[in-house]
Amino acid sequence: MAGHVNSMHDQVAQQLRDLIFGGDLTPGAFVDETRLCEQLAISRTPLREALKVLTAEGLIRHEPRRGCFVNQVTEQDLDEIFPVIALLEGRCAFEATQQASDADIATLEELHHQLEDSAAQGLIPQYYAANYAIHEAIIAMAGNKWLAQVIGDLRKILKLARLQQLNAPGRLSQSLEEHMAIFAALKARDAEGADAAMRIHLTRQREALRLLARQSKSRISAANTEHDKHGVST
Repeated sequence: MAGHVNSMHDQVAQQLRDLIFGGDLTPGAFVDETRLCEQLAISRTPLREALKVLTAEGLIRHEPRRGCFVNQVTEQDLDEIFPVIALLEGRCAFEATQQASDADIATLEELHHQLEDSAAQGLIPQYYAANYAIHEAIIAMAGNKWLAQVIGDLRKILKLARLQQLNAPGRLSQSLEEHMAIFAALKARDAEGADAAMRIHLTRQREALRLLARQSKSRISAANTEHDKHGVST
């Protein structure tokens, strides 16, 4: 019976993640338990257990006397998370280089061909998919369950930010170069080189997001200036 309860709230937790990452539950949104119970055809018990899981993951925050809300990722959060995940994924690349078999290298090579093809055609969604598969493959190759668990938790938080760093000017080609550098080091069995290249890759992702944030603010400022010129209030 206990196993069934655990299985139920695990399923509900995944359904909630899907709603959050799919945009049905947006950052900052109130989690309406009554509506969710009706929508998911479940009782309050598995929902509340699932909410505890997502709170521990950082996707949900609980406010006393107010209820649960979908967490919001701030610029400060990104500044704090990226250096940590860069170190962790760097270590993953280091261990993956030491553990990789010839078959692993061949699989990674095929994924990098997909990455190159997507970049050449400017297909950003396909590039994201190949990029994700490469990171997952490197994590799997490292074979370190503790690294995998912590990286997975941080990735969920970053996903809340709806990251679109490949939209920054020149970022697509830069990202491809970084991935090819990681793969070259891994293929050469240069563990320290793979570690360093992965850390550079993650650090530059944060720089690209910072650039996009500045550009967004600049556009808002410019629009407000135009409104002021024409006597338009907002």
